Amino acid sequence: MKPILGITMGDAAGIGPEIVLKSFRNHPGSAGVMKFYDQQLGTKMPMHLVASAQEADYHGGTLDVLDLGLVDVSKLKIAVVDAELGRAAVIYTQEAGRMAMEGAIDAIVSAPLNKEAMRAAGYPFEGATQILGELTQSKRFGMILIFGQLRVMMLTTHVALRQACDAVTRENVLSMIELAHESLKTFGIPQPRIAVAGLNPHSGEGGLFGTEEQNGSIPAINDAKAKGINAVGPVPADVVFLKARDGQYDLVLAMYHDQANMASKLLGFGEVVTLLAGLPIIRTSVGHGTAFDIAGKGIANELNLVCAITSAADFATLKKAGKP
Repeated sequence: MKPILGITMGDAAGIGPEIVLKSFRNHPGSAGVMKFYDQQLGTKMPMHLVASAQEADYHGGTLDVLDLGLVDVSKLKIAVVDAELGRAAVIYTQEAGRMAMEGAIDAIVSAPLNKEAMRAAGYPFEGATQILGELTQSKRFGMILIFGQLRVMMLTTHVALRQACDAVTRENVLSMIELAHESLKTFGIPQPRIAVAGLNPHSGEGGLFGTEEQNGSIPAINDAKAKGINAVGPVPADVVFLKARDGQYDLVLAMYHDQANMASKLLGFGEVVTLLAGLPIIRTSVGHGTAFDIAGKGIANELNLVCAITSAADFATLKKAGKP
């Protein structure tokens, strides 16, 4: 039996609804919004309004829409930060999370959220990682970027760079190495090779250019090795991703958001899939944002969402087979 995926449309003012329409057919969100974009884009997508996942038909060419009644389409403004849309996007994500926990769907695929809109609605979340982490009461979770055979996990995500530097502690780095190790084993890699990226130029050059490596990363790597984990580093960030791309490592633990994303988007822009690690449910997403600059113009490329959908289906199939 094929896995059942729940696709959340993200922020209604961004490109999420458009790429969902162009990609697939199962979508928790807003029927009104989907019809609005269907008319705007001229996609003429048949839609089936449902009250639960159990009512979905899953017929090819038809969009099963679970409408939560959160968006007033008459007031919808494309490419505008709106607190109500931020609130709706959070609730869509939470509802999809509950459906996954209950077994109504096998995996979640997320179109992009808008963090400014969520904050305007009063939510402190950095993104779906924190929303679903709180919902599932997970104590340790993180984000893995996947493109081809290259995988990158972030020590920190959406925080100021100063905070990211302060987060390079022995405890934090070790925790994420362990999470990466556990996650890679679910990918079918029995002895994962994990490279920890340096934070500072030349990984600090023995303390000449910063002490975060000496005080945080190096002790954490030694602790991981003592636990039987194949961790190396810190490897200077200007070479670690190329080495991983060439097969030397199974995953790179990057120290901060842009360190991971600059590498991933340069090497795999448009195909980067994000996977949440450490949660009891499967959730993938795209590697891009809400793209307000092109929202509503009908030119958004859905390839990244298709990659996220395919990855979610693959992970769900493995889970159903009991391999993870």
